[in-house]
Amino acid sequence: MTATDTTASTLLVAIDISKHRHEVLIGAPGKKRRRRLTITNTLDDFRRLAAILMDYGLPVRIGFEATGNYHRPLAHHLGQAGFDLKLVSSVGLARTREALHNSWDKNDPKDAQVILRMLEIGAVQFFHDPLATGVADIQELSKTHEIVSRSKTELWHRILTHYLPLYFPEAERFHRSSRTDWFLAFLEKYPTPGMITAMSKEVFVADAWQVVGRKVSKERLLS
Repeated sequence: MTATDTTASTLLVAIDISKHRHEVLIGAPGKKRRRRLTITNTLDDFRRLAAILMDYGLPVRIGFEATGNYHRPLAHHLGQAGFDLKLVSSVGLARTREALHNSWDKNDPKDAQVILRMLEIGAVQFFHDPLATGVADIQELSKTHEIVSRSKTELWHRILTHYLPLYFPEAERFHRSSRTDWFLAFLEKYPTPGMITAMSKEVFVADAWQVVGRKVSKERLLS
């Protein structure tokens, strides 16, 4: 069986996404000259672009780089219009740009050229519209959970490796998870040793009594 290359008969469209406008580069099969368009991030321009692509009367394959959330409205509209959508890796785009232009310099028209080249060689990924597939909410929750967890871990490592050795080296033994909440509350109220030593022992114990929560031998701990 002989494999057929569908790219040769497909209209290739590269879109460089930005916040307010998108740069579009259209490569028609059999033509060296490419058509450039600039569309705004509005529904009217989305419809205008879809109509232009449909007028070619060819299968359409569209490639773009995920850019924040700015690609989602356009991608959703084009996907609903029946076009084949492909996602371009940000890392792959950067490496291909360097290889083609011998430069790391980035600009929108140049990126559209690189995306079109990646479409031609098939260096693209599948795009699954989370809104169309019904996974938008769980995707956003999972991504948010990942970012929060990573930030929490990074913050905790900074506290353990930089902050505590400098200000409270004797407090490292209190960083176990069962004591984390009160320990962070304590550090938030007394971020430097000077804020503690400025008070007498009795005044400090009274001031910090509610901060550490319900603890066994609380007075001995604060002392």
